[in-house]
Amino acid sequence: MFRFQVDLTGGYYDAGDNVKFGFPMAFTTTLLAWSIIDFGRNMGPELKNTVKAVKWSTDYLLKATEKPGVVYVQVGDAYSDHSCWERPEDMDTLRTVYKIDNAHPGSDVAGETAAALAAASIVFRKRDPAYSRLLLNRAIRVFNFADKHRGAYSSSLHSAVCPFYCDVNGYEDELLWGAAWLHKASRKRVYREYIVKNEVVLRAGDTINEFGWDNKHAGINVLISKEVLMGKADYFESFKQNADGFICSLLPGISHPQVQYSPAYSNYLSHANKVVPCGETSASPALLKHLAKRQVDYILGDNPLGMSYMVGYGARFPRRIHHRGSSLPSVAAHPARIGCKAGTRYYLSPNPNPNLLVGAVVGGPNVSDAFPDSRPYFQESEPTTYINAPLVGLLAFFSAHP
Repeated sequence: MFRFQVDLTGGYYDAGDNVKFGFPMAFTTTLLAWSIIDFGRNMGPELKNTVKAVKWSTDYLLKATEKPGVVYVQVGDAYSDHSCWERPEDMDTLRTVYKIDNAHPGSDVAGETAAALAAASIVFRKRDPAYSRLLLNRAIRVFNFADKHRGAYSSSLHSAVCPFYCDVNGYEDELLWGAAWLHKASRKRVYREYIVKNEVVLRAGDTINEFGWDNKHAGINVLISKEVLMGKADYFESFKQNADGFICSLLPGISHPQVQYSPAYSNYLSHANKVVPCGETSASPALLKHLAKRQVDYILGDNPLGMSYMVGYGARFPRRIHHRGSSLPSVAAHPARIGCKAGTRYYLSPNPNPNLLVGAVVGGPNVSDAFPDSRPYFQESEPTTYINAPLVGLLAFFSAHP
């Protein structure tokens, strides 16, 4: 029986496990690229490392999209992986590969992959023009596939991707998000027309109260609004109104106290010399930057526990993070294999992790500001790529604007 061989080495695990989930990996890549595009000038010597981090992912995404009409979206059986506590070097869990294709669509993960490739093409436009063209051309092809064969990957691959990275929010936002990045990267009219034509059909104004690997609505509207604020695109005015509504929902007295704020939109407002009208009050760029800085300061230790949620930063930070490589002895310290269940004693140990994952930001405290520094509390103690990626841009901005 003939089997198509595909090289899926590289890329990132999503968090503290040993599975490559394509959906959050692509979103992480998009956000890292956006961080460079907007704040790269503030990154100093770390800029080259951020660019390398993007390329590590895009090299993988290029492999995962090499075959036309197919996107490989996951490596590893999550149930098998999550039943073991193993170092990547010892891993013997199922490395099942999952894909979407014409008959098994996944517009959500394909749309996000197109967004990641398009955003990264901007990063490499001057640094490596040939690589940039490769990324953009692949983004166009993957987006066309996502748009032509519509459907959610969590329907096509439900047993593999749910409940881990199940697309609860629907695939429509990823199609707009992909088109928005392709418009920004290519400047082709076809993507502008797609966005305008599909704004209502793909529900651009829906649930703009969060931004994450599943829900892109806030990001779509903020990204597209830049064109309006710079006086270039009045036909996108409704997106600016949506973005303004999102920003207003974050203001103290209106917002939920756990909401995180983004300085990107405040930067766009500053350059356009604009404020956001919010009923009887208004949000100036300075206020939005202040709110964003307050969130970053909270993450870095200005909180009721005096706890930095970035490993290795400050006097007090998480010591027992939910991360296999961090919590198990290194191969240098323990050359012998540690099997699937043999790792459980390290998982349950009250001792601090032997390997510091410096810079990793964990899920953080619960709604009452409490933080159980304990591996089994994975929602609080697990670091993820998509928590860390947007902070790269945030920290770069505030390092230049203390």
